[in-house]
Amino acid sequence: MEKLYSHNIRDILKVELHRHLDCSVRWSTLTELAPQVGIPLAPTSQGQKDQFLITGPMKDLGSVLNKFLNAQKVLASEEILTRIAFEACEDAYNDGIRLLELRYAPTFIADGHKNLTFEKIHKSLHKGIEMARKKYHMAIGLICIVQRIKPFAEAEKVVDFAIAHKDSFIALDLADNEDGFDPKVFAPLFQKAKKAGLRITVHSGEAPGPLSAQWVKDSIEILGAERIGHGIQIVNDIQVLNFVRDRRIPLEVCPISNYLTQSFKTYEEHPIRQLMNAGVLVTINSDDPGVFATTLSDDYEVLHRVHGFSTADFHRCNQVAFDASFISESEKNRFMTEFFG
Repeated sequence: MEKLYSHNIRDILKVELHRHLDCSVRWSTLTELAPQVGIPLAPTSQGQKDQFLITGPMKDLGSVLNKFLNAQKVLASEEILTRIAFEACEDAYNDGIRLLELRYAPTFIADGHKNLTFEKIHKSLHKGIEMARKKYHMAIGLICIVQRIKPFAEAEKVVDFAIAHKDSFIALDLADNEDGFDPKVFAPLFQKAKKAGLRITVHSGEAPGPLSAQWVKDSIEILGAERIGHGIQIVNDIQVLNFVRDRRIPLEVCPISNYLTQSFKTYEEHPIRQLMNAGVLVTINSDDPGVFATTLSDDYEVLHRVHGFSTADFHRCNQVAFDASFISESEKNRFMTEFFG
């Protein structure tokens, strides 16, 4: 097997489609800012990590999402949001990423921060991204997330906000805990966003469950999803797997995240190779690198070590991601030669 070392993996030019901006806060920034916004830090380094980070498998996806709330409290001002947006892009660039799609939920950041309106949140994050665009040769797109656990009226507000800012959002996403939240409820909102010109991706098929695969199909057929966030549970339903493959819907697969949320019990059980061998379009992503204390290169390392991924496999997944990116063709074309010669 081809042997890749960490520096080889880091040097691979990458495309990342699935990274939550609001969970990409640099660890040093998190521990610096927490006391400033009134969050007392645990007295030991390990205690601080236990406060904010997820570095080992949790019980399930819901347990992981609850842990995110600790880090969310730090996102308390416009200045902080601008800083974390810039640093997220800088960290991605230093990890070899040249096309980056970031996503965030206005409702998630606004919770508990009464001074932060959707408008202020968006302007602040956009300012940080613009600073990164000027400093680094990279293409960056921003996706707006609807939290499926919020009341429908909240979801409506978020979608209207995304449509009003479609000049700086490239797409709309539906995210958060799937358990008990049928995506079909949100179909009118996503159809409205699609009609307004926003692209659509949907978190679906992440956590195991009897409806998991079917909801992937519904997200594509009824919500109009052009990509699926995670989608890995389709491996348990051959009809849905064939549907996704035949429709050529790319999956935004996040290997380390899927292990930490216990979507699959071990790295060895992860079906990424099985999906690729079945002809499903697969991309590789880090999901929440701040809270997971990872980089995208760490996901690559796991795939190389556990599933024998070669440089050719990584290039293949990056080609899929490049083609599937919602970033404009003119912007992508600036990077065509770097990626594909």
